[in-house]
Amino acid sequence: MAPNITTIAPATKPNAIVATRPENPPTCAYVTFLAGNGDYVKGVVGLMKGLRKVRSKYPLVVAVLPDVPEEHRKILVDQGCIVREIEPVYPPENQTQFAMAYYVINYSKLRIWEFVEYEKMIYLDGDIQVYDNIDHLFDLPDGQFYAVMDCFCEKTCLPTYHDLLKTLQVTPPTPFAEQDFLNMYFRDIYCPIPPIYNLVLAMLWRHPENIHLDHVKVVHYCAAGSKPWRYTGKEENMDRGDIKMLVKKWWDICNDETLDHKNYVAPAEDTEAVNLQRFLAALLEAGIFHDITAPSAA
Repeated sequence: MAPNITTIAPATKPNAIVATRPENPPTCAYVTFLAGNGDYVKGVVGLMKGLRKVRSKYPLVVAVLPDVPEEHRKILVDQGCIVREIEPVYPPENQTQFAMAYYVINYSKLRIWEFVEYEKMIYLDGDIQVYDNIDHLFDLPDGQFYAVMDCFCEKTCLPTYHDLLKTLQVTPPTPFAEQDFLNMYFRDIYCPIPPIYNLVLAMLWRHPENIHLDHVKVVHYCAAGSKPWRYTGKEENMDRGDIKMLVKKWWDICNDETLDHKNYVAPAEDTEAVNLQRFLAALLEAGIFHDITAPSAA
């Protein structure tokens, strides 16, 4: 199916918000993925506020499938996210049993390679939180696919995007869906980055000798029962002190109203990035974005 390309048309509303576009829009961005009408929007809001807390100078783009409701999109825009609708990408039909049934929709993440308005993007899952500035990952040398599970840094590129979709159609799906596919596709240039950039919580009880929480920059709340906005402490391993501390740490950011887009006062060096976010949010609120269907790439 054809992707949606967002274009800007002249404002026609008499009361349209006027925003000043920054002279140098960022060439890099963080990106995450959202589908459906569930509660993952809470995770994305937390991620946006986390990036703001560590004073990232780059925006957060949220690639949303068409089934994400307008209510959730507005929440994201109000928090300063750039919302970009994409069409689903599906693997060839076969009898593969995915590790989780919903993994099949994760192939849609391949659409981010066509976001060529940015030179380089860092993908973060919506249940990730950033506790230290990681903007320096954008400065890693080109020519490698830098990644740990559900966190990767890569240049956008239309030829790569088209080849990813073409290769997908002749590649049998595997249990871990797009993770396995990307590992295969980029196997010759894959370069792992240290796990401090994506602490998977299960490591706390499987390999505690390798974990130094004081050094961790990114935490991935992917263990069963660990999503902070769903946390009850009843699931296996969820009553641990370190888990409770990390859940509280997430909530401290999410509940901090000074990190809300409308309240945030950026340090002087961050003003340009915040101005861009406000500019794009103003365009959306003024109703001057229009979606145009592009020729099918799939």
